[in-house]
Amino acid sequence: MLFLVGSATVIVCVLGGYMAMGGKLYVLFQPFELVIIGGAAVGAFIIGTPVPVIKSTLGALGQLLKGSPYSKESYLELLSVLYTVFKLAKSKGMLALEQHVEKPQESTLWAKFPNFASDHHVMTFLCDYLRLITLGSDNPHEMEALIDEEIETHHHEKNQITAALQSMADGMPALGIVAAVLGIIKTMGAISEPPEVLGKLVGAALVGTFLGVLLAYGFVGPMANALKARYDAELKYLLCIKAGLLAYLQGYAPAVAVEFARKALLSNVRPTFYEVEEAVNAVPPV
Repeated sequence: MLFLVGSATVIVCVLGGYMAMGGKLYVLFQPFELVIIGGAAVGAFIIGTPVPVIKSTLGALGQLLKGSPYSKESYLELLSVLYTVFKLAKSKGMLALEQHVEKPQESTLWAKFPNFASDHHVMTFLCDYLRLITLGSDNPHEMEALIDEEIETHHHEKNQITAALQSMADGMPALGIVAAVLGIIKTMGAISEPPEVLGKLVGAALVGTFLGVLLAYGFVGPMANALKARYDAELKYLLCIKAGLLAYLQGYAPAVAVEFARKALLSNVRPTFYEVEEAVNAVPPV
């Protein structure tokens, strides 16, 4: 939603301001300038980007139309998940988790948290480490090093997407100049024409520079920043899980381990202690 609102604001303000100054919209309709800039930008993106990153980028663009899934409510659910898992392990032993981590799609535990269970990556992340714990890997320092390595690798993969989009945005103003130069070359071929004809040709050529700058700073660059913010929020979500797991491995009670996880959150999405207490008390027993 924010992506659509921001894009509409850019278009309305730029074109509205242009028209308010007496400009004519038809002058800006230069499809071949757009082909030169857009086509060259996409071509350069393909040249400089590995195939897996290209595929991931195409998939990531659809996420821009959705709001961030990492809200205060989603963290309340996550903290409830962690508390339920830790409480089950504390009361029945870590082996009681085995049936839930081996076949999560059949688990009655995860069925209580549908939004959490719908995120395949996060579900796999938590289940993998719970599986390691059930197998006897209960050293918190070794576990922390392993979690950090996985999170760093995952974040690096996501940053490749934003870096590729930002690189495209950085090149668009220069490609706009290329389109403008080509337009000027065309204009020089009609140098004998009257001034009103030359004026139209020069104006059409300058549209290339306008489009290059507008697309770079009005759309593609902000898209890269929006995806980066989303991936940073996903990183914080994983770090919240990490904080809870490590606290539990160090011997803290479930409620205290969840408090460690809560404290790892940013203030704008961090529920209060009493909100978490109320949420975990509302979870039906496994």
